[in-house]
Amino acid sequence: MIDIKLIRENPELVKENIKKKFQDEKLPLVDEVAQLDKEFRDAKTHGDELRSQRNSISKQIGMFMRQGDKAAAEEAKQKVKDAEKELAELEEKENTLQAEIKKRMMVIPQIIDPSVPIGKDDSENKEIEKFGDPVVPDFEIPYHTDIIEALDGIDLDSARQTSGNGFYYLMGDTARLHSSILAYARDFMINKGFTYFIPPFMIHGDVVNGVMSFTEMQNMMYKIEGEDLYLIGTSEHSMIGRFMGKTLKEENLPYTLTSYSPCFRKEVGAHGIEERGLYRVHQFEKQEMVVVCKPEDSKYWYDQLWKNSVEFFRSLDIPVRTLECCSGDLADLKCKSCDVEAWSPRQKKYFEVGSCSNLGDAQARRLGIRIKGEKGNYFAHTLNNTVVAPPRMLIAFFENNLQADGTVRIPEPLQPYMGGQKLLVPAEKKKNKI
Repeated sequence: MIDIKLIRENPELVKENIKKKFQDEKLPLVDEVAQLDKEFRDAKTHGDELRSQRNSISKQIGMFMRQGDKAAAEEAKQKVKDAEKELAELEEKENTLQAEIKKRMMVIPQIIDPSVPIGKDDSENKEIEKFGDPVVPDFEIPYHTDIIEALDGIDLDSARQTSGNGFYYLMGDTARLHSSILAYARDFMINKGFTYFIPPFMIHGDVVNGVMSFTEMQNMMYKIEGEDLYLIGTSEHSMIGRFMGKTLKEENLPYTLTSYSPCFRKEVGAHGIEERGLYRVHQFEKQEMVVVCKPEDSKYWYDQLWKNSVEFFRSLDIPVRTLECCSGDLADLKCKSCDVEAWSPRQKKYFEVGSCSNLGDAQARRLGIRIKGEKGNYFAHTLNNTVVAPPRMLIAFFENNLQADGTVRIPEPLQPYMGGQKLLVPAEKKKNKI
């Protein structure tokens, strides 16, 4: 949510930002907010004048009573009653106007960073940099579920029976690998100085409205029927919600946090053949990083966060690239975002494995997260980024570590978490050895 002062003082800037995001249908909202805001301020000014008059008249009542002028006292009392009735009507009007203003402000997009490339959708995102050499081996790489099935590590058919499409059972060494990646990600971030959290996996509606746009909520969140609770789509939702309504001491900033959680997503929409298996699912686990900081520090932390993801994937010998999200691909609360994409040697292209976002003060304004500074209180900036999100990351892992004989190499950083194992061996090969 942007500062309403921008609409009061520079509505054309807000409109230009809407145009850059190719959301022209929202342009009328700016003028509507400006008009409603004027009505609200006029009502408030009139209310302040009425309160002053009421207080002045109330003082006169005692004076008239002492003077024995009962008629004047009764007349003054009636004026106070009339003022109080009008004040009650004005307060109701103010509340209605505030609600209408907020409803519109909640869908006006955040002002994007000047560095964001202008484009309509993700097809116009811009590659920033590649890390590691993308290799295509001289042997055929099967689809990721075929690789894992050969390891006897996945059961999709049973999951469809118990839960439907978009769910899975991981088994044996593959399940252990999944947990090992998360454990390594946890320790990787702790070693970066981040504080480890396991947050609530369900949150109230006011937190949901504070951390994301209505469209995102509709497309992502599962609601618990009959309760004011939603299953989180990422631990960022709980972690930012933790600061709701708080005024933070400037000297305690930044808060650098890393959090584990399961994630639950509707994943609305049709998906292509490459999004079968473990690519787009309703339930997965993730290690996240979250930063709450002063506004002047958010650019620094944005760069640190995406670099952490790159370093993590490169430590596992997975080539990655960073992709700058264009204006039309930015969610409304984001002022800047980039995707980290891993190399798929089977597809001979990169695919998304994480997203780094600077939300400026958008979430802080919605949730009332302020910083107490020497010159007064101001809104914090919030950022988030994916460290790793198995099982999608497993696709990149298996494709980049698969060897010609069907075994899968386990990179050195993961070996301690895998009990010293250096290879995953297909079930058929294990049988032949017996």
